[in-house]
Amino acid sequence: MMLRTLCTTATLIAIPLFVFGCDAKKPVAQTQAPQPTPVAAAAVTAAPAKVGASAASAKSAAAPVAKLGEAAPQFTLKDLDGKDVALSGFKGKVVVLEWFNPNCPFVNAAHTQGPLVNAAARHMNEGVVWLSINSSGPGKEGNGVDKSRDGAARFNMPNPILIDEDGKVGHAFGAERTPHMFIVNKEGILVYHGPADNSPDGEGRSPIGGKLVNYVDAALADLAAGHPVAIPEAPVYGCHVHYSDS
Repeated sequence: MMLRTLCTTATLIAIPLFVFGCDAKKPVAQTQAPQPTPVAAAAVTAAPAKVGASAASAKSAAAPVAKLGEAAPQFTLKDLDGKDVALSGFKGKVVVLEWFNPNCPFVNAAHTQGPLVNAAARHMNEGVVWLSINSSGPGKEGNGVDKSRDGAARFNMPNPILIDEDGKVGHAFGAERTPHMFIVNKEGILVYHGPADNSPDGEGRSPIGGKLVNYVDAALADLAAGHPVAIPEAPVYGCHVHYSDS
């Protein structure tokens, strides 16, 4: 009940999406056309907003560029120790990107009782790179190094957490919610984006009239087996990303 009180709008939107959009009893196509040859990744850059420019203008200048089947946008962000972490540094590895807000109740549920409990540690042991990204802007809920460090301790997160205060990386990927998951394959191609699973509130419960599906686990299993990702996207739920321009 606390989750629905704190994030009423997100929950009201998320539940019907999963009832009608992600009913696991409906057949899902298991074959896909071969993924296209990697193209040059778009650099994550955005010109500073002009003084007096509206938030809508700023968002337009940093419109999402990430698309399934195409090269993921390249970026470099600092971790909680101030060290640069670049996506290009993980060439040849599968990379999971988790949009993170330590104060979001959906993130709390996912990391304490839902699909993200031990998920990073489990997949990192299999050679997967797992990066959490905090795009909350200055003064926004969950912003900054200190709150991210606190969240890492509370959730026992072994993976790097990267700070994206200006939101350029989040906008480039089209991250909308926390948690919002993206998977980049060994060739640098974006092959999945959506929620971690199809539970209605991040607590790992089966959706009404359906079967619980962990999309991230399933996508990583497909990649490990050398298969195309069978479910490359799904409706995302959670708190809105608290961008600086929102």
